[in-house]
Amino acid sequence: MIKATTLDSYTAKDLAQMAKRQGVAGWHSMRKQELIDALTAITKKSKKSSGAEKPAAKKETKTLNKKTPRRLQQAHKVAVERKDISSMPANADADRVVLMVRDAFWLHAYWEIGGRSVIRAKAAMAEQWHTAEPVLRLIKTETGTTSSAVESVERDIKIHGAVTNWYIDVNDPPQTYRVEIGYLSATGKFFSIARSNSVTTPKKNSRDLADQNWVDVATQCDKILAQSGAYCNEGNDGQLRRVFEERLKRPMGSPMMTRYGVGAEAILEKEQEFSLEVSAELIVYGHSQVDSHITLGGEPVKLRPDGTFTMRMSLPDGRQVMPVISSSGDGRKQQTVILAVERNTKTMEPVARSETNGT
Repeated sequence: MIKATTLDSYTAKDLAQMAKRQGVAGWHSMRKQELIDALTAITKKSKKSSGAEKPAAKKETKTLNKKTPRRLQQAHKVAVERKDISSMPANADADRVVLMVRDAFWLHAYWEIGGRSVIRAKAAMAEQWHTAEPVLRLIKTETGTTSSAVESVERDIKIHGAVTNWYIDVNDPPQTYRVEIGYLSATGKFFSIARSNSVTTPKKNSRDLADQNWVDVATQCDKILAQSGAYCNEGNDGQLRRVFEERLKRPMGSPMMTRYGVGAEAILEKEQEFSLEVSAELIVYGHSQVDSHITLGGEPVKLRPDGTFTMRMSLPDGRQVMPVISSSGDGRKQQTVILAVERNTKTMEPVARSETNGT
């Protein structure tokens, strides 16, 4: 039986549908409070008519619970938790799902769903709610010769509660996609809660999106390196050269060395000592309003046209605390997220193997 306090959390539209199913006369012209009163009256009448059977039913339920194995009770509890995808309070109704491109073959979806939306989905699906499962519906958009776009459902991805993001694999880049989050019943009925923005994957074998912040540097890296004195032996520790090599994934050096290829240094110079260098990088990505201004550790971050951003940076040893600050276009609102990351690198003692005994 539904209490009046519970009915108050439903919208007038949902209450009207419930009243229609209960056979309430004149439900289509009633206001929200009138619908609540009518449904409450039906509930009280139903409870009164079944009052004589209530003790027996209570006793039967209690006996059933005693006989139900604890394992089945736990399984039912887990099933209920997996079905609830809400991550915000019941009175929150600002649902959203954001889709971002990771590379040519992977997308990343992030969502925030209010508890009221899950209740609304349950009421709308009625008896089909028992077989419904939360899903991410991947939709591909194709633009033909006409100005209108044709959308087709690629697949439904089953998700579950306690998570707010999901990685999605896609094929045949470049393609345009969007997602919808909602519930899908066994009969194929889909109730959509929120829909995302549209994104387009890059071409196959194109430059990684995480390196977009280095595109301008890549075109002038040799000139920058020469002007910084990296080709001179005096007073040069090679730090800038190593950073460029890590970011651009190619050797850097004087024209005499680099024009012969990667193995030129071993040919033109004496044999170097055997060594191993290991480094790490950190990729930070997210989404904000398209007109916002974002900084990471005090450095400005460039937004893409859809409001997403990606930053790739070296990760030195030790604990790094990086505030990410987003300010609205008019400067009236500001949101801060603090990232704390720690790297601990340990270099083991080298081992020399003998040619005679192989040790």
